[in-house]
Amino acid sequence: MLLMLREIQCFAKVAALLSFSRAAADLGLSQPAVSQAVTRLENAVGLRLFDRTARQVRLTPEGKALLAHAHQVLDGVTAFSREAARLAQPVIHLAYPPLAGPLVARVARRLAARGIPVELTTAGRGAAARALDAGEVSAAIVAVPAPPRFGTGARFHVTVDRLAVPVDHPWRSGVTAADLGDRDLLIPGGRWAGLPGRHRQVAEDDFAAALDLVAAGAGLLPIPQLVARTVRRDDVRFVPLEVADLRLTYTLAWAGESVRPELMALVQAVQQALWTR
Repeated sequence: MLLMLREIQCFAKVAALLSFSRAAADLGLSQPAVSQAVTRLENAVGLRLFDRTARQVRLTPEGKALLAHAHQVLDGVTAFSREAARLAQPVIHLAYPPLAGPLVARVARRLAARGIPVELTTAGRGAAARALDAGEVSAAIVAVPAPPRFGTGARFHVTVDRLAVPVDHPWRSGVTAADLGDRDLLIPGGRWAGLPGRHRQVAEDDFAAALDLVAAGAGLLPIPQLVARTVRRDDVRFVPLEVADLRLTYTLAWAGESVRPELMALVQAVQQALWTR
């Protein structure tokens, strides 16, 4: 027995309103169309669902017994339609380092305004690359140079203009390159080879761990003011660092050679977010 959804919908609406005319108005159908739909359903199941008189419409015991199942069918159809719509709408899964959080928030808002949902995951360079390879994310913001197997776009720079020092360090302000010559420096990702001082490489996306090293006296850490503003700890201080062209560079990366429409929308949103504040 093949039942059409329209017949079940009409049955449920008449049962709710106990009126064929009001059910028809609610469904945007004519009253004869609703009556015929209910009759077809009754014929299909071999049961009388309503007692009809000139003045009253009542559910039969069989109609009452089937009404809950009718609601289950209609609820299932609604859930099916919602899930199908969700699957038809591409979702952008974006991995990003915490440093890029403010930018990513602006990008997500821009895309949401266009009806493109974004799911965000914080990840360092290694974790982001693994997620891209596994297809777990659509794109990732990673430090330059990105692994050559990924496509890239929308490059941006973050100025490094603070130096993290232990809280009892004598330096207070105005640190220059000349001051760093005999100092142990913690360098994110092994960058800035020309910077004076003794370099020790640390993870470029894990500033929290690097600040632990600073507090322990293992070295001083050049860091963006963007990060310094978000850190609250009593064992580290941030002093202005006056070194020209000291910066971290990031880019948007994705797996594969082709750029899908949702990825192009992401690239455009990142570019627009960089141009405006």
